[in-house]
Amino acid sequence: PEQVAALHRRASKWYEQTGAPADAIRHALAAADFVQAATLVEREMSALRQGRQEAALLSWLAALPDPLLRARPVLSAHYAGALLLRGDVQGAHARLRDAERWVDLPTALNDRVDAAEMVVVDQEEFQNLPASIAMFRAALALADGDVTATMAHARLMLDLVPEDDQLRRGSAAGLLGLACWTLGDLEAAHQWYAECMARLQRAGFVSDALGSSIALADLRTAQGRLREAVGTLERGIQRATGPGGLMVRGAADLHVGLSELHHELGDSQAAMQHLQTSRELGELASLPEHRSRWWVVMSRIRVTQGDLGGALEGLDEAERLYVKGFFPTVRPVAALRTRVWIAQGRWSEALGWASEQRLSAQNDLSYLREFEHLTLARLLLVRGDRNGPGTQEVLGLLERLLQAADDGRRTGSVIEILVLQALTHQAHSDLRAALAVLERALTLAEPEGFVRIFVDEGSPMATLLGQAAQRGIARGYVRQLLSAYGQAGVIRPVRRATFEALSERELDVLRRLGAELSGPELARELGVSLNTLRTHTKSIYSKLSVRTRQAAVRRADELGLV
Repeated sequence: PEQVAALHRRASKWYEQTGAPADAIRHALAAADFVQAATLVEREMSALRQGRQEAALLSWLAALPDPLLRARPVLSAHYAGALLLRGDVQGAHARLRDAERWVDLPTALNDRVDAAEMVVVDQEEFQNLPASIAMFRAALALADGDVTATMAHARLMLDLVPEDDQLRRGSAAGLLGLACWTLGDLEAAHQWYAECMARLQRAGFVSDALGSSIALADLRTAQGRLREAVGTLERGIQRATGPGGLMVRGAADLHVGLSELHHELGDSQAAMQHLQTSRELGELASLPEHRSRWWVVMSRIRVTQGDLGGALEGLDEAERLYVKGFFPTVRPVAALRTRVWIAQGRWSEALGWASEQRLSAQNDLSYLREFEHLTLARLLLVRGDRNGPGTQEVLGLLERLLQAADDGRRTGSVIEILVLQALTHQAHSDLRAALAVLERALTLAEPEGFVRIFVDEGSPMATLLGQAAQRGIARGYVRQLLSAYGQAGVIRPVRRATFEALSERELDVLRRLGAELSGPELARELGVSLNTLRTHTKSIYSKLSVRTRQAAVRRADELGLV
């Protein structure tokens, strides 16, 4: 036993000499030779970052004694970065303060210590430490929601590094892009991210460049430019293939993005194929912060297919896998789940979510909460005047959302808002206003080929599209959308609230009201007396707020009850 540590040290040296640093580090740690392990980790820091090996880096750094780490500013700084990627903001702040003690930086705490105690292995990395600290400070500020500080630290970083430092200037550009994205300035965000991706590619950080491709595609999607988003992801997949056909980390995430886009474009077969390809590539081809998105997209597809229970299961899995990354969370899983609840008519859960998030039609608006406010608008619309704000108040919220989305040139949001406005006007028998709003939505959507944003609204939208076709509005495009209703798996979500749920027997009666049967014939088919049938029918009319058999059938169709 007394020889074990010495053997591990010898093994570590041997692996170091033969170019196997991971094994060298593993044996140094097994020998409790922490100085050697720390030296090896610092030498390999750039390669570990380049290969997105955060898990290995964290495990090695966590095994090192704290006093040793605190004396090594390069390790302390990059320990902070690895912790931040894992979502440990508090730990990242602490490690970054350890690194800041050794450098002159305008934003540092200047709690300097004797430089003779400092240990540096990678001198080049140490010379660039002020810029690295500025980068991590910018990222921490973003995690803390301080966009102003994020931009200040990122611009300081640009001042600290030369023009040919592709990695650091690319990182600064990415952070500025994230800040602009958070503020809703999507065009500026796209410009910064395009520079970020180009520089990361030149620096050889392929996985991070692929992450930039995902960001660029998301930005273009929010701007309503679906075809450009598809092209961005397809080019990313071409770059993701490494030597021997191996896929770089992030390749699987590109396929998930393409699945979501093809689903919106109405190509369900391509959408499922990309999801399957992503799954086949496996977790090693995916970046941790994007893995939950696979289930978000699958959930959306299940909603379209009418499998609302399966959609909720998918969102539960997405929530379990969620890792907070640097991308702004513009479509929270909780809001996506609430949309499914709305489609199911589960008002208490949906209202509970809105209350928990402190959402109301009078809230101040921001880009980060735009999706949540659109979800709130959907909830208020189906709840109707009896249990929520009046129609004019809901339309006022939609109008404010529309103005903000227009100002931010977020065409994807603009189209959804217009769709909701059109359905609201239709529900209140204002066909002229509904068609006017719908025409603008169709004009914006047709060049990019949006499909699901209309079709997933169910039969009320089909009726409205039919009215548009009769009036010659975007006739060819409308025919294409209407044809999508003939495909399998189209959901018919709830549009108006059933304030009191129908019983199973009442639903049974309701399903037969559309048949051309007289009252006595219908009673005989149901096996009840005529008086009992009349009692059920009267209750159905009351709950659906209608007065005739034909109106009950129409309302049931709108609500997706039959």
